[in-house]
Amino acid sequence: MKKNHPCLSRRQWLAAGIAGSALAGVRRPAALSASSYPAPTPGRKPAPFRFCLNTGTVRGLKLGIEKEIEITAQAGYDAIEPWLDGINNYVKGGGSLSDLRKKIADSSLAVENVIGFPAWGVDDDAKRAAALEQMKRDMETAAALGAKRIAAPPAGINNAPPIALRTLAERYRAVCELGDAVGIVAILELWGAAKNLSRLSDGRTVVVESGHPKACLLPDVFHIYKSGGDFDELKQFEPSMIPVFHMNDYPASPPREQVRDSDRVYPGDGVAPLTQILRDLAASGGGHVLSLELFNPNYWKNDPLEIAKTGLEKMKSAAAKALAG
Repeated sequence: MKKNHPCLSRRQWLAAGIAGSALAGVRRPAALSASSYPAPTPGRKPAPFRFCLNTGTVRGLKLGIEKEIEITAQAGYDAIEPWLDGINNYVKGGGSLSDLRKKIADSSLAVENVIGFPAWGVDDDAKRAAALEQMKRDMETAAALGAKRIAAPPAGINNAPPIALRTLAERYRAVCELGDAVGIVAILELWGAAKNLSRLSDGRTVVVESGHPKACLLPDVFHIYKSGGDFDELKQFEPSMIPVFHMNDYPASPPREQVRDSDRVYPGDGVAPLTQILRDLAASGGGHVLSLELFNPNYWKNDPLEIAKTGLEKMKSAAAKALAG
């Protein structure tokens, strides 16, 4: 594959005609155009941030997707990031995707991303093929809801022996091409404790090496910390490469090696350098979606609307502090 400098602009990448490879083998992609990403309105700078609720934040309360939508809207979010298992359970219970899409639209919410876990990156060819079939079905479900993106995390390879990043780039490109056919963008998610795709540098390499014009990354405050990576790397990404950013915070104790997902806290309640993180994201051009993703069982003792409202208030407070500097 042709290498691209991580600091090149998306327009420069397009002009260079990035090469990529898919499951069938290495091949040149179709000509890339500037329309791969929506152009901003002339003369108008996008808002630095929009605010989204990842339904994992209230997952332990087992509310069901309909109630999660209601809470997201009542709390005042711009968007929702649902999990596919909740959507599928709704359909299995007799609900229709068209009704769910209408409920979301009537609530004035966007579906910025959906969360699923097909093992698209595994070395086993048969398992990977089955995972791609599952990813296609998941993408079709997401598209039926009007979603913009679907997560492609390192499920199935998080505890596997290290896999070459160029190999993962080829496999990620195959996922992106499935999304092209369905009308969904596959966003590469990083897991800080994973043996593959844990650090920002891993994600940047895979996104660039994939050669796909819509390749992008889904970082997470907690996961960047857990990976031992450097938050300063966020300065190397332009806005189109990080459309969605998972927001949370982490405590000073336990130490990084022992901290778990369940230790996540509200933004501003921990020791993460949120002001610098958000300042760097805003400086890159704005337009990022900040999605609150927590898994703290202590919060699940509270009213779900209170959880959602508190999270939004704290995200907005953190953003305001960063933008005021």
